[in-house]
Amino acid sequence: DLPLPKCTSLHGLYVLSMRAAQGSRSVITCAWNSVRRGKSSWAKLSSTRGADGFPFVNARYIPDSFSPPPRRIEENSLGAASPRHWEENAWSEAEIRTAAEEHVLLSWTNSAPVKDLPIIERGEGVYLYDSEGNRYLDWTSQAVCANLGYTVPESVKSAVATQLDSLPYMYGGLGLAPIRAKLAKLLGEITPGDINGFLFPCGGGEANEAAIRMARLYTGRNKVFTQYRSYHGGTTSSLGATGDFRRKFTESTTNGFVKFFNPQPLGFSFGSSDESAAERAMAMLEDQILAEGPESIAAVLLESVVGAGGVLVPPDGYMEGVRALCDKYGILMICDEVMVGFGRTGKFFAFQHFEGVVPDIITSAKGLTGSYLPLALVGVRQKIKDFFMKNPVGWGATYHAHPVALACAYETVKHMLREDIVGNVQKLEPVMLDELQNLVVKFNCVKQARAVGLFGCLDLVNPSGHLVQRLGAPLPPEILRLKGAMRENGLFALFRPPLLHCSPPLVITEAELRDGFARLTRSLQVLEDEYASQGLPETSRAPLMGMANGHATSARTL
Repeated sequence: DLPLPKCTSLHGLYVLSMRAAQGSRSVITCAWNSVRRGKSSWAKLSSTRGADGFPFVNARYIPDSFSPPPRRIEENSLGAASPRHWEENAWSEAEIRTAAEEHVLLSWTNSAPVKDLPIIERGEGVYLYDSEGNRYLDWTSQAVCANLGYTVPESVKSAVATQLDSLPYMYGGLGLAPIRAKLAKLLGEITPGDINGFLFPCGGGEANEAAIRMARLYTGRNKVFTQYRSYHGGTTSSLGATGDFRRKFTESTTNGFVKFFNPQPLGFSFGSSDESAAERAMAMLEDQILAEGPESIAAVLLESVVGAGGVLVPPDGYMEGVRALCDKYGILMICDEVMVGFGRTGKFFAFQHFEGVVPDIITSAKGLTGSYLPLALVGVRQKIKDFFMKNPVGWGATYHAHPVALACAYETVKHMLREDIVGNVQKLEPVMLDELQNLVVKFNCVKQARAVGLFGCLDLVNPSGHLVQRLGAPLPPEILRLKGAMRENGLFALFRPPLLHCSPPLVITEAELRDGFARLTRSLQVLEDEYASQGLPETSRAPLMGMANGHATSARTL
């Protein structure tokens, strides 16, 4: 052993004792040298025993002590379930409403209106039935998601039951459920281009969350361009990417999202023709890309056809232009098809409407299972799939690729292909256009309409010719009366004024579709009469451009 140095001070004794306690055999040369030389000038001012001659100044710091907080004792034992849950007789409407008011929270809005929601007990075809026996035509496929209505195909019910019996759950990182591989292969076969790799989150917002993260990891860049008139989901990043009023709920906690104008800006025009609108919107977007720095931009994320923002049908050449800009600057193009995928627009995927456009990443949900069960997808092109074969995706969830939901999706997609659901949408598109045209011509309170496939929307205006309200603002009294009239006329709809969506289930018949528009016509007459009583002036119309199906066709307002 090394000889111990001579102890010349209490400090030296302390160091020696610590060294012995630690079993150290080394000599801390600098410490011993300071002991041998005596105190440094700083040690004379600050040391364990205080400054030289001032033992109560600069001595070893004495911390305060905290008193333990008082304990709050609350009852935390398991409560007793009411025997009512095991009784076979049906709950009364009063019991349902009491339980809802006492325990149910609504999403997005305040929860007080839960007590006034209709109690929907069953569905069949394109109809829903409430607790009072009223029948409603589902005019918006609820949240544009109940694409196949309410009569579940037997093949889907059988597949779900079989999966529940054989393998009700499998965590995606521990084992491979056969149904996961089968659905991925089917999607790889029918999806355009080389979109060959698939994740299966639970919902559209989660899918966009994963897509954003994957784009950033793949490119090593952070910025994501998104449109002002858009909605991408309720999770943190997907809501940060959103452009509409709901982004306020999370905007302060997100970063890297750069908003750009749609080719249909709300308060100004890019021109009087689709050609000028596409050209000017493209020029503005490229200017922004250059201003932000292309090397910092991971992706441009946009809805192939903006959905919740009003079925904003892009002008001819716009989506092709976005694809070209992404290629020019090495930026990924992400198409959000959560709402429009799986047939809604008359194509299996809405981006198929645009010549030569294949996104780098696609997200979808809703129609993937007809909303019978929650499931979404993220599809990536081969180059991105290859990257993530060797690099972590950086995203996951307990219920990712849930085998029961996968079984539902597998049979739902096969059902759509077998029954040619997209063909039905294509057949009914002229009916949708005709009926929407009639409403624009008939009502002063309807400014304009947009539609593709079975995806339509009306813009409602007040007597001054302006939109009845800002999206997300409180509803004025006359709009509340319109909502009541729609319900009285048997229309069940997700109505977010000033936008009135017309997007029934894709299995609707022509007779049912025209009946739905008849109900909507009676409902809009209530609003028209309300405004007429206020002295409604004639609102401006776009110039008539010709005739279609015996009706005047107005130019689209951009």
